[in-house]
Amino acid sequence: MYAEFFNLKEDPFNVTSDPEFFFSSSRHAEAFSHLVYGIQQRKGILVVTGEIGTGKTTLCRTFLSQVDTDVKTAFILNPYFSEKQLLQLILKDFGIEGNYKNKLALIDALNAFLLEQSAQGNNVVLIIDEAQNLKPRQLEQIRLLSNLETEKDKLLQIILVGQPELLDRLKLPSLRQLNQRVSVRYHILPLEKNEVRDYIYHRLKVASHSENGKVSAEFTNSAIDAIYAHSGGTPRLINILCDRALLSGFVTETKTIDDQIIHKCAKEVSSS
Repeated sequence: MYAEFFNLKEDPFNVTSDPEFFFSSSRHAEAFSHLVYGIQQRKGILVVTGEIGTGKTTLCRTFLSQVDTDVKTAFILNPYFSEKQLLQLILKDFGIEGNYKNKLALIDALNAFLLEQSAQGNNVVLIIDEAQNLKPRQLEQIRLLSNLETEKDKLLQIILVGQPELLDRLKLPSLRQLNQRVSVRYHILPLEKNEVRDYIYHRLKVASHSENGKVSAEFTNSAIDAIYAHSGGTPRLINILCDRALLSGFVTETKTIDDQIIHKCAKEVSSS
């Protein structure tokens, strides 16, 4: 609705996980480096956690968009399945075809695929998002998948991505073997206050119609402070506030977003 008014080609503050809008904050850059290290060194099981809206899924999609051709990936967004269904979904996402009757047949097919990829010099990565929703039996099954290995390398690298509750779940006595096998861990924190302005203008420039990324929307210093105060630096909350603020600017025909607009939008968001 406001795109033409602000000379934008698309919505800059959409809450979808679009890697084109990935902002490499200090925390997200560290998280990305941890993923790259864990995969390249074939560390087996990696865990990335963060509160709701901190950009975990966007981080994963950015990672997937940048992996080398010798890295084969599967990305499970919704783990609300039975153990067998989860295995079926993993095989499907890896492109493994066949009518496998039980879990053993599914695991055998996955193992054959992993051995084939290893022989070709490829690495294989499984990412499971919203992993805090996995039941202990499913997580134990994940541990068993991590056992698929040669004498020298892990055949399957597994990235578990989830909210902080995932860490609590991994501490369960029944999952201590899995917890001990996690070799890389990273917890994503919200943006620092001094990163909020850069985050906002990064998204505006990506969405800009101008080749040089010039933007017509201006967020005042007081608006930036107000956005941080209301969002705590959480990217999703920043997006929601900024989207509402640009709409307000369009309605009132102003391209300058100040703190009064932000406070008004914050009240609207909290009451909706």
